[in-house]
Amino acid sequence: MNLRVTHTHGEHITVTAANGTEILRYVYRPDPDPFESRKPYAHPLRTLSGRTVTGYRPSDHRWHKGVQMTASHLSGQNFWGGNSYVPGRGYLALPERVGSMRHDGFGAFETAGDRLAVTEHLTWVANGGAAEWAREERGLTVHAVDERTGSWALDWSIRLTNTRAEPLVFGSPTTAGRELAGYTGLQWRGPRDFTGGTAFTPDRAGAGHLMGTQGPWLAFTAEHDEVDAHSTLVFAHAPENLDERTAIHPSHWFVRAEPVPSVAFSWAFFDEFELAPGKSFGYRYRLLVADGAWDRDRVTAHLAQLPW
Repeated sequence: MNLRVTHTHGEHITVTAANGTEILRYVYRPDPDPFESRKPYAHPLRTLSGRTVTGYRPSDHRWHKGVQMTASHLSGQNFWGGNSYVPGRGYLALPERVGSMRHDGFGAFETAGDRLAVTEHLTWVANGGAAEWAREERGLTVHAVDERTGSWALDWSIRLTNTRAEPLVFGSPTTAGRELAGYTGLQWRGPRDFTGGTAFTPDRAGAGHLMGTQGPWLAFTAEHDEVDAHSTLVFAHAPENLDERTAIHPSHWFVRAEPVPSVAFSWAFFDEFELAPGKSFGYRYRLLVADGAWDRDRVTAHLAQLPW
């Protein structure tokens, strides 16, 4: 299946499948409100049949935008957006803590039939815009578009380098004392009709049972409003993410089905970790977007056919 890629320079990239469905829009010109942590995001993501599977600026959390890279607690700054968790005081609106991720340009932009591969360069900037804290090389690849299975894949990688003269300390609300709120890292926000959906991994089921656990992948299925249709998203780690010899820190799942549908590849759920000056770390992730309510066996079999 061929893809049609449209680049509106300075704004966004869209990817359209051969059947005419726009399956991905990657927006690198950030929204204007600095309290929402201005940074690129992917929205909408759609299945091949056109079902939207991301939410954008929902009324409960305006800073939730499709799929985006985040860091909720980073050396006292908030690169997630919105309220900041303060030990002993709860969530507070502290706009002076909210940082941003600046798009600096694309290092590579390659299309080949059924594949798009993009390399983006970004700078993580502390609140106020004067202090540059980190440089990021981000990889985005759309591939494995398959009408037969009604699915496609988005690979998202990050390599982050500390450009400060002191360590960067990565944490989460949970490392600050908020129980089971270890959100940080690459985050997906689902649309409102995904509320109450079903989450499962290779050996467990139910969002409440999966919060803070580890595993190679997590799937989330839900039934859409207005149409008789289900969709499935699968969030998968590259093997090295879970290898204690190669990963800078253990990853855990942040997952909720209620009151809001959200999944994050949390890289600092229970404990903080540091990135020394001049040092880098990297992670690779895969999001599988599929029509229908896939079960555990189908997810397992399909992922086995998509080698890293």
